[in-house]
Amino acid sequence: MNTGQIVLLIRPILILELALLGLAIRDLLQTDRRVRGGNKAAWALVILLISLLGPILYFAIGREDV
Repeated sequence: MNTGQIVLLIRPILILELALLGLAIRDLLQTDRRVRGGNKAAWALVILLISLLGPILYFAIGREDV
């Protein structure tokens, strides 16, 4: 497998990760958004530091319905 093939395999995952990251941060920064545990800074770290799983965790369990 050459470098070009590896890039073609990784590109969709990278695009998905960046899209989820942007959507999660944008949602988190809304002033009326409440999060589980009440600590937006902790959720921001989860989103940013736990790669692809961080934004998924935020959307699955971090948000509280208003």
